[in-house]
Amino acid sequence: MAQLFRPSSNTIAKVSIVAILLLVGSTFAVAYIIDRGPWITSVRIAPAQPILFSHKHHVKDDGLDCRYCHTSVETSSYAGLPPTETCMTCHSQIWANALLTQPIRDSWASGKSIEWTRVHDLPDFVYFNHSIHVNKGIGCSACHGQVDEMPLMYKVNTLNMNWCINCHRQPEQYIRPRSEVFNIDYVYPANQLELGRKLVKEYHVQSLTDCVTCHR
Repeated sequence: MAQLFRPSSNTIAKVSIVAILLLVGSTFAVAYIIDRGPWITSVRIAPAQPILFSHKHHVKDDGLDCRYCHTSVETSSYAGLPPTETCMTCHSQIWANALLTQPIRDSWASGKSIEWTRVHDLPDFVYFNHSIHVNKGIGCSACHGQVDEMPLMYKVNTLNMNWCINCHRQPEQYIRPRSEVFNIDYVYPANQLELGRKLVKEYHVQSLTDCVTCHR
């Protein structure tokens, strides 16, 4: 009986199997990269805003503290956005007729709030409390990055669950003295783990990783 397959068929079959495995592996790798990339996470992508507000100018050049605009960050789950009245405190006299600040004057005249686009926008099924993190020694820059270097605001961290859990599992790596929470230029010391363990104990920080901590 004649052979149904040539001797080269074995080689072709082996090569085909390897090619399929490589294709499947590459597909998963590309999907993973896309899922973690800026297309999905919006990391380092500044969304369009009604006003070209520069944190770099207001924080670094003018020296404004985070709490001047985000007034409820120490006492509320929501950091708070400044009302138009806060903006007009300065801009009724500074750049009072500039085209750039016209939306602020329009908001003040109409009484309608400025519709900012949230940069750090968590899903509705996630509970996050700013005040508890601030009062437990987690600095603004730990999550929001060096906002004093951002002409336009963007995310520097994904805010994905695994990113949050990494901190919750080992808070001693990220905690800082409460007096340094709003210090945008704070640098973790060489003995951070030693200091962190001390602060975790002093501030009664719990390593909460249960689902109900955030998904309520």
